[in-house]
Amino acid sequence: MQTNRRHFLAGTAATAALSAAPLRAADTASPLAALFDELVQQQLRRNPEGATQLGLDKGANADLRAKLADQSPAAIAANTALTLAQLKRLEAVDRAALTREQQIDLDCVLYTRRSAVAVQAFDFGGSSYGPSPYVVSQLSGAYQSVPDFLDTKHQIATKGDADAYLQRLQAFAGQINDQTDRMGHDAALGVVPPGFILDLTIDQMSKTAVPAADALVVRSIARRAAEKGLGDDYARKAAAIYTASVLPALDRQLAYARTLRASATHDAGVWKLPQGAEFYPVALKATTTSSLSPEEVHKFGLDQAAMLTARLDAELKKQGYSKGTVGARMAALYQNPDQLYPNTDAGKQAAIAYCNARLAAIRERLPRVFDRLPPYSFEVRRVPAQTEAGAAAAFSQSPAIDGSRPGLVYFNLKDSADWPKFCLATTVYHEGLPGHQLEGGLALSNKDLPLIRKISGFSGYGEGWALYAEQLADEIGMYDADPLGRLGYLKFMLFRANRCVVDTGMHHYRWTREQAIQRFVEQEGETPGFAAREVERYCVNPGQAASYKLGHSVFTGIREKAKAKQGQAFDLKAYHAAVLRYGRVPLDVLQQIGDAWVATV
Repeated sequence: MQTNRRHFLAGTAATAALSAAPLRAADTASPLAALFDELVQQQLRRNPEGATQLGLDKGANADLRAKLADQSPAAIAANTALTLAQLKRLEAVDRAALTREQQIDLDCVLYTRRSAVAVQAFDFGGSSYGPSPYVVSQLSGAYQSVPDFLDTKHQIATKGDADAYLQRLQAFAGQINDQTDRMGHDAALGVVPPGFILDLTIDQMSKTAVPAADALVVRSIARRAAEKGLGDDYARKAAAIYTASVLPALDRQLAYARTLRASATHDAGVWKLPQGAEFYPVALKATTTSSLSPEEVHKFGLDQAAMLTARLDAELKKQGYSKGTVGARMAALYQNPDQLYPNTDAGKQAAIAYCNARLAAIRERLPRVFDRLPPYSFEVRRVPAQTEAGAAAAFSQSPAIDGSRPGLVYFNLKDSADWPKFCLATTVYHEGLPGHQLEGGLALSNKDLPLIRKISGFSGYGEGWALYAEQLADEIGMYDADPLGRLGYLKFMLFRANRCVVDTGMHHYRWTREQAIQRFVEQEGETPGFAAREVERYCVNPGQAASYKLGHSVFTGIREKAKAKQGQAFDLKAYHAAVLRYGRVPLDVLQQIGDAWVATV
């Protein structure tokens, strides 16, 4: 779910995780626990969508089931003030009086508020996978997120659920109108998305702004209310709300986006914006939780790319691909008909079935290297057709706490050629198991983590772990009978290194969209369509793309220190337990946790 960054306390990119797990038994009566509980409740009240996504719109928060986040100017101002007030209260906590576990909790929560305050200092934009300079884009905005949210996250089992859906449908119109006004506010400041971003946004808006009979938000409640025996009155009421309120709001936003498009530039990076040069380092730190400068991140990416290119070259030669550059050979592999699924509904269904089979296969091997596994079910699905033009190539959504909804992995199959078979498995391991769904699922079910820690997400940790998970899949033998799959794993590892280069290239070194796309195509043999969607994502999510490889380097660095110290006595299960014990943390906190653990082994 993408929500306005001013409503997202963490101020970082992540799959935000909410949990009903209690605080540590020893902490429940502490002043810190009481403060955390208060901040959690404030978070839930500010983000009803988040409460629903993981099943916390119950009990005292049952009214949230009928609400969406308030995105009016007054709410933005109130949320900014609240975050500042929360930060002041957190900074007043006596750190010396806390246990080591409580200190880690405080450090993490403090980081989220400090990061949010730093981002809120810029009076423009919204959020997608992290701070975004644009409130509405192909990846951000209510028009893009709410229809899928209502269809897949808002459950309809009773008349009360259906009534709440209608209230949210009415609130949907209000969100759109507030965001259109915000687009105007930002444009007056000189903050307008690139023309090619507006083209994608306009295309998706046009597919959303359709007559009631074709609208997902109407069809969803009509179908599900009928299935529950609630009659057809809800279909009629939803169509009336949509026609009277939602469609006019969508049409107004679409018209304004077209107005902006008429004068938009083609410049890709945030450097072009007022305060853009100041915004980028803040966004980079907020998402990666690293203090490296754009120049340092760029060099890190170049160095990692050179190392991984050499490794990929060696593996390609083993498979008989020996002529031409690594990028040219990978491009040839992309053309291998044995690796391509037909670009039809049946072909895409086959690709998803293969992904679910890989998910099941690796789950059987995980007890070898983990003491604890998440108690949830997981599955792979296709990105809905109406949003696939601008959606990310693949992404993950956490399960409901009570298990009523599985953890979901989505693949964007707009063009099946973007996802040859040899590229699918490693992405399943990244987004699913042992990646995001394992790490997130363990946090959700970890009774030793305070609830507020499960709200906060850190992209450097989450994406770093997921990239490490791809490496782990290779190490536990998932490619022993699939050497082309290993090429896919190495190719995507190189891809994450190049992300550091491309993201800093566009936003700091003023690369064009075309230069960024060309880097991926030439270095890795990416299809132009896949590369373009990735680059366009980075345009509206500055900094977040660097999280993966930077986080991965911290995880592997800690592991290598332990292996160097222990030698043959190194215990992989113990390492995993140590770095997963405290849930998602900023990378500097992870390094401290890792160093402390290595000192004890």
